[in-house]
Amino acid sequence: MKFRFYILFLLYTLLFLFYPGESEYYKIFAYNRALFAHTEQPIKLKTEPIPYLKSPYYPSITAQGAYLVDLPSFTPVFEKNFQQRFIPASTTKIITALVTADIFQPDDILTVKRTITEGQTMELVVGEKITVENLLYGILVHSANDAAYTIADNYGLESFLDLMNQKAKQIAMNNSHFVDPAGLDESNQYTSPFDLALAARKLLENRELKKMVATKEITISDVDFKYFHKLSNVNKLLGEVQGIGGLKTGFTENAKENLVSFYKSGGHQFIIVILKSDDRFEDTKQIVSWVNANIDYLSIQ
Repeated sequence: MKFRFYILFLLYTLLFLFYPGESEYYKIFAYNRALFAHTEQPIKLKTEPIPYLKSPYYPSITAQGAYLVDLPSFTPVFEKNFQQRFIPASTTKIITALVTADIFQPDDILTVKRTITEGQTMELVVGEKITVENLLYGILVHSANDAAYTIADNYGLESFLDLMNQKAKQIAMNNSHFVDPAGLDESNQYTSPFDLALAARKLLENRELKKMVATKEITISDVDFKYFHKLSNVNKLLGEVQGIGGLKTGFTENAKENLVSFYKSGGHQFIIVILKSDDRFEDTKQIVSWVNANIDYLSIQ
Protein backbone atom coordinates (compact mmCIF):
# COMPACT_ATOMS: atom_id res chain seq x y z
CA MET A 1 0.00 0.00 0.00
CA LYS A 2 2.75 2.39 1.02
CA PHE A 3 4.72 1.48 -2.10
CA ARG A 4 1.75 2.30 -4.37
CA PHE A 5 1.33 5.62 -2.54
CA TYR A 6 4.93 6.55 -3.19
CA ILE A 7 4.57 5.61 -6.87
CA LEU A 8 1.49 7.79 -7.27
CA PHE A 9 3.17 10.65 -5.41
CA LEU A 10 6.17 10.45 -7.72
CA LEU A 11 4.00 10.42 -10.85
CA TYR A 12 2.00 13.47 -9.77
CA THR A 13 5.18 15.28 -8.83
CA LEU A 14 6.65 14.65 -12.25
CA LEU A 15 3.39 15.76 -13.83
CA PHE A 16 3.52 19.08 -12.00
CA LEU A 17 7.17 19.65 -12.74
CA PHE A 18 7.46 18.60 -16.37
CA TYR A 19 4.01 18.78 -17.92
CA PRO A 20 2.31 22.08 -17.13
CA GLY A 21 -0.24 21.73 -19.95
CA GLU A 22 -2.64 24.66 -20.18
CA SER A 23 -3.40 24.99 -16.48
CA GLU A 24 -2.09 28.23 -14.99
CA TYR A 25 -1.79 26.50 -11.63
CA TYR A 26 0.41 23.85 -13.11
CA LYS A 27 2.52 26.50 -14.82
CA ILE A 28 3.28 28.14 -11.50
CA PHE A 29 5.03 25.01 -10.31
CA ALA A 30 6.33 23.74 -13.62
CA TYR A 31 10.04 23.35 -14.13
CA ASN A 32 11.33 26.06 -16.47
CA ARG A 33 12.83 23.75 -19.05
CA ALA A 34 13.53 26.47 -21.60
CA LEU A 35 15.59 28.48 -19.13
CA PHE A 36 17.67 25.61 -17.84
CA ALA A 37 18.06 23.96 -21.24
CA HIS A 38 19.79 27.15 -22.47
CA THR A 39 23.54 26.69 -22.34
CA GLU A 40 25.38 29.92 -21.53
CA GLN A 41 28.24 30.70 -23.87
CA PRO A 42 31.55 31.15 -22.05
CA ILE A 43 32.54 34.77 -21.53
CA LYS A 44 35.32 35.72 -23.92
CA LEU A 45 37.66 38.39 -22.65
CA LYS A 46 39.36 40.34 -25.41
CA THR A 47 43.03 40.78 -24.66
CA GLU A 48 45.18 43.04 -26.80
CA PRO A 49 48.57 41.78 -28.03
CA ILE A 50 51.37 43.01 -25.78
CA PRO A 51 54.44 44.70 -27.35
CA TYR A 52 57.93 43.63 -26.37
CA LEU A 53 61.50 44.49 -27.35
CA LYS A 54 63.31 42.08 -29.62
CA SER A 55 66.69 43.55 -28.66
CA PRO A 56 67.71 45.62 -25.59
CA TYR A 57 68.54 48.92 -27.26
CA TYR A 58 66.71 52.24 -27.50
CA PRO A 59 66.47 55.09 -30.00
CA SER A 60 68.89 58.02 -29.73
CA ILE A 61 66.95 61.30 -29.55
CA THR A 62 67.60 64.92 -28.61
CA ALA A 63 64.27 65.36 -26.81
CA GLN A 64 64.48 65.81 -23.05
CA GLY A 65 61.10 64.16 -22.59
CA ALA A 66 59.53 61.33 -24.56
CA TYR A 67 56.84 58.71 -24.28
CA LEU A 68 55.94 55.95 -26.74
CA VAL A 69 52.90 53.83 -26.00
CA ASP A 70 51.00 51.07 -27.76
CA LEU A 71 47.57 52.65 -28.15
CA PRO A 72 45.11 49.69 -27.83
CA SER A 73 46.71 48.26 -24.69
CA PHE A 74 48.27 51.56 -23.54
CA THR A 75 51.45 49.63 -22.81
CA PRO A 76 54.54 51.88 -22.62
CA VAL A 77 57.29 50.90 -25.04
CA PHE A 78 59.82 53.70 -24.58
CA GLU A 79 59.99 56.53 -22.06
CA LYS A 80 62.31 59.35 -21.09
CA ASN A 81 61.47 61.69 -18.21
CA PHE A 82 57.86 60.81 -18.95
CA GLN A 83 56.46 62.28 -15.72
CA GLN A 84 58.59 65.43 -15.78
CA ARG A 85 56.88 68.76 -16.38
CA PHE A 86 57.59 70.62 -19.62
CA ILE A 87 56.20 73.70 -21.36
CA PRO A 88 53.46 72.42 -23.69
CA ALA A 89 53.44 75.28 -26.24
CA SER A 90 50.81 74.52 -28.92
CA THR A 91 50.27 70.92 -27.81
CA THR A 92 47.95 72.76 -25.40
CA LYS A 93 45.51 72.91 -28.32
CA ILE A 94 44.75 69.20 -27.90
CA ILE A 95 42.93 70.09 -24.67
CA THR A 96 41.46 73.20 -26.31
CA ALA A 97 39.97 70.99 -29.03
CA LEU A 98 38.57 68.47 -26.53
CA VAL A 99 36.86 71.19 -24.51
CA THR A 100 35.52 72.82 -27.68
CA ALA A 101 33.98 69.51 -28.77
CA ASP A 102 32.31 69.24 -25.36
CA ILE A 103 30.66 72.67 -25.32
CA PHE A 104 29.94 73.53 -28.96
CA GLN A 105 28.35 71.91 -31.98
CA PRO A 106 30.39 71.86 -35.23
CA ASP A 107 27.95 74.17 -37.01
CA ASP A 108 27.75 76.73 -34.19
CA ILE A 109 28.78 80.16 -35.47
CA LEU A 110 31.26 82.22 -33.45
CA THR A 111 32.40 85.81 -33.91
CA VAL A 112 36.06 86.87 -33.94
CA LYS A 113 36.44 89.33 -31.07
CA ARG A 114 40.13 90.27 -31.22
CA THR A 115 43.21 90.11 -33.38
CA ILE A 116 46.02 87.79 -32.31
CA THR A 117 49.31 88.33 -34.13
CA GLU A 118 51.70 86.38 -31.94
CA GLY A 119 52.95 83.08 -33.31
CA GLN A 120 51.06 81.03 -35.88
CA THR A 121 47.73 82.50 -37.01
CA MET A 122 45.13 81.99 -39.74
CA GLU A 123 44.64 85.78 -40.03
CA LEU A 124 41.11 85.98 -38.72
CA VAL A 125 39.41 89.37 -38.98
CA VAL A 126 37.59 91.05 -36.08
CA GLY A 127 33.85 90.66 -36.66
CA GLU A 128 34.31 87.63 -38.92
CA LYS A 129 31.70 84.93 -38.31
CA ILE A 130 32.97 81.39 -38.64
CA THR A 131 31.84 77.91 -37.64
CA VAL A 132 33.31 75.96 -34.76
CA GLU A 133 34.25 73.19 -37.19
CA ASN A 134 36.39 75.56 -39.26
CA LEU A 135 37.99 77.02 -36.14
CA LEU A 136 38.88 73.49 -35.03
CA TYR A 137 40.55 72.94 -38.40
CA GLY A 138 42.40 76.17 -37.70
CA ILE A 139 43.83 75.03 -34.38
CA LEU A 140 44.48 71.36 -35.25
CA VAL A 141 45.82 71.77 -38.80
CA HIS A 142 47.37 75.24 -38.84
CA SER A 143 47.95 75.57 -35.07
CA ALA A 144 46.29 78.99 -35.30
CA ASN A 145 46.48 80.95 -32.07
CA ASP A 146 43.77 83.38 -33.17
CA ALA A 147 41.39 80.44 -33.74
CA ALA A 148 42.03 79.14 -30.21
CA TYR A 149 41.31 82.55 -28.67
CA THR A 150 38.17 83.04 -30.78
CA ILE A 151 36.73 79.81 -29.40
CA ALA A 152 37.65 80.66 -25.82
CA ASP A 153 36.46 84.28 -26.07
CA ASN A 154 33.03 83.22 -27.29
CA TYR A 155 32.54 81.02 -24.26
CA GLY A 156 34.27 83.35 -21.81
CA LEU A 157 38.03 83.08 -21.50
CA GLU A 158 38.27 82.37 -17.77
CA SER A 159 35.40 79.89 -17.86
CA PHE A 160 36.99 78.15 -20.84
CA LEU A 161 40.32 77.88 -19.01
CA ASP A 162 38.52 76.35 -16.04
CA LEU A 163 37.05 73.72 -18.36
CA MET A 164 40.48 73.00 -19.82
CA ASN A 165 41.87 72.20 -16.39
CA GLN A 166 38.77 70.22 -15.48
CA LYS A 167 39.19 68.19 -18.66
CA ALA A 168 42.84 67.55 -17.82
CA LYS A 169 41.85 66.35 -14.37
CA GLN A 170 39.05 64.22 -15.79
CA ILE A 171 41.45 62.24 -17.99
CA ALA A 172 44.05 61.94 -15.19
CA MET A 173 46.57 64.46 -16.53
CA ASN A 174 47.99 64.97 -13.05
CA ASN A 175 51.12 66.83 -14.15
CA SER A 176 49.35 69.41 -16.33
CA HIS A 177 48.02 72.92 -15.90
CA PHE A 178 46.81 75.38 -18.52
CA VAL A 179 46.50 79.17 -18.39
CA ASP A 180 45.78 80.05 -22.02
CA PRO A 181 44.02 78.19 -24.86
CA ALA A 182 46.75 78.60 -27.47
CA GLY A 183 49.84 77.59 -25.52
CA LEU A 184 51.51 81.00 -25.78
CA ASP A 185 51.76 81.70 -22.05
CA GLU A 186 54.63 79.89 -20.36
CA SER A 187 53.98 81.04 -16.81
CA ASN A 188 52.47 78.24 -14.73
CA GLN A 189 51.54 76.27 -17.85
CA TYR A 190 52.97 72.78 -17.98
CA THR A 191 52.41 69.17 -18.99
CA SER A 192 54.30 65.87 -19.17
CA PRO A 193 54.94 63.32 -21.94
CA PHE A 194 52.66 60.84 -20.20
CA ASP A 195 49.87 63.39 -19.81
CA LEU A 196 50.00 64.34 -23.47
CA ALA A 197 49.69 60.66 -24.39
CA LEU A 198 46.48 60.57 -22.34
CA ALA A 199 45.20 63.70 -24.09
CA ALA A 200 46.09 62.29 -27.52
CA ARG A 201 44.30 59.02 -26.75
CA LYS A 202 41.19 60.99 -25.80
CA LEU A 203 41.32 63.08 -28.96
CA LEU A 204 41.63 59.99 -31.16
CA GLU A 205 38.37 58.69 -29.70
CA ASN A 206 36.61 61.59 -31.44
CA ARG A 207 36.18 60.67 -35.11
CA GLU A 208 35.98 64.26 -36.37
CA LEU A 209 38.99 65.50 -34.41
CA LYS A 210 40.95 62.45 -35.50
CA LYS A 211 40.20 63.33 -39.13
CA MET A 212 41.27 66.93 -38.61
CA VAL A 213 44.70 66.18 -37.15
CA ALA A 214 45.46 63.97 -40.17
CA THR A 215 44.58 66.73 -42.67
CA LYS A 216 47.60 68.06 -44.55
CA GLU A 217 45.98 71.07 -46.23
CA ILE A 218 42.51 72.59 -46.38
CA THR A 219 40.94 75.93 -47.33
CA ILE A 220 38.06 77.11 -45.16
CA SER A 221 35.96 80.28 -45.09
CA ASP A 222 33.73 82.36 -42.90
CA VAL A 223 29.97 81.79 -43.12
CA ASP A 224 29.49 84.66 -45.61
CA PHE A 225 32.34 83.57 -47.90
CA LYS A 226 34.07 86.91 -47.50
CA TYR A 227 37.27 85.56 -46.01
CA PHE A 228 39.07 82.42 -47.09
CA HIS A 229 41.87 80.85 -45.09
CA LYS A 230 44.32 78.35 -46.52
CA LEU A 231 45.51 76.06 -43.74
CA SER A 232 48.66 73.95 -43.94
CA ASN A 233 49.61 71.38 -41.34
CA VAL A 234 52.73 72.33 -39.38
CA ASN A 235 53.57 68.64 -39.03
CA LYS A 236 55.80 68.03 -42.05
CA LEU A 237 55.86 64.27 -41.36
CA LEU A 238 52.33 64.00 -42.76
CA GLY A 239 52.73 62.51 -46.21
CA GLU A 240 56.49 62.08 -45.68
CA VAL A 241 56.53 59.19 -43.20
CA GLN A 242 54.07 56.41 -43.98
CA GLY A 243 51.81 55.64 -41.04
CA ILE A 244 51.91 59.09 -39.43
CA GLY A 245 48.37 60.39 -39.01
CA GLY A 246 48.84 63.67 -37.10
CA LEU A 247 48.57 64.71 -34.19
CA LYS A 248 49.87 68.09 -32.82
CA THR A 249 52.97 70.23 -32.93
CA GLY A 250 54.23 72.88 -30.52
CA PHE A 251 57.09 75.36 -30.38
CA THR A 252 58.33 78.34 -28.42
CA GLU A 253 61.86 79.45 -27.67
CA ASN A 254 61.66 78.12 -24.11
CA ALA A 255 59.61 75.03 -24.82
CA LYS A 256 61.78 74.19 -27.83
CA GLU A 257 60.26 71.68 -30.28
CA ASN A 258 57.30 69.53 -29.24
CA LEU A 259 55.43 66.93 -31.25
CA VAL A 260 52.67 64.44 -30.46
CA SER A 261 52.21 61.83 -33.21
CA PHE A 262 49.73 59.10 -34.04
CA TYR A 263 51.53 56.26 -35.83
CA LYS A 264 50.24 53.04 -37.42
CA SER A 265 52.46 50.13 -38.45
CA GLY A 266 51.70 46.52 -39.27
CA GLY A 267 48.18 46.72 -37.89
CA HIS A 268 49.39 48.28 -34.64
CA GLN A 269 48.85 51.82 -33.35
CA PHE A 270 51.13 54.05 -31.30
CA ILE A 271 51.20 57.48 -29.70
CA ILE A 272 54.60 59.17 -29.76
CA VAL A 273 55.25 62.20 -27.55
CA ILE A 274 58.38 64.33 -28.02
CA LEU A 275 59.02 67.32 -25.74
CA LYS A 276 61.83 69.91 -25.59
CA SER A 277 63.59 68.57 -28.65
CA ASP A 278 66.26 70.09 -30.86
CA ASP A 279 64.66 68.35 -33.85
CA ARG A 280 61.20 66.92 -33.17
CA PHE A 281 60.74 65.52 -36.65
CA GLU A 282 64.08 63.71 -36.71
CA ASP A 283 63.50 62.39 -33.20
CA THR A 284 60.11 61.03 -34.27
CA LYS A 285 61.65 59.42 -37.34
CA GLN A 286 64.24 57.72 -35.13
CA ILE A 287 61.50 56.32 -32.91
CA VAL A 288 59.45 55.15 -35.91
CA SER A 289 62.49 53.33 -37.34
CA TRP A 290 63.17 51.76 -33.96
CA VAL A 291 59.55 50.60 -33.63
CA ASN A 292 59.66 48.96 -37.05
CA ALA A 293 62.95 47.20 -36.31
CA ASN A 294 62.64 46.28 -32.67
CA ILE A 295 59.02 45.90 -31.56
CA ASP A 296 57.13 42.62 -31.79
CA TYR A 297 53.94 41.41 -30.16
CA LEU A 298 52.91 38.59 -27.85
CA SER A 299 49.31 37.41 -28.09
CA ILE A 300 47.78 36.18 -24.84
CA GLN A 301 44.89 33.75 -25.26
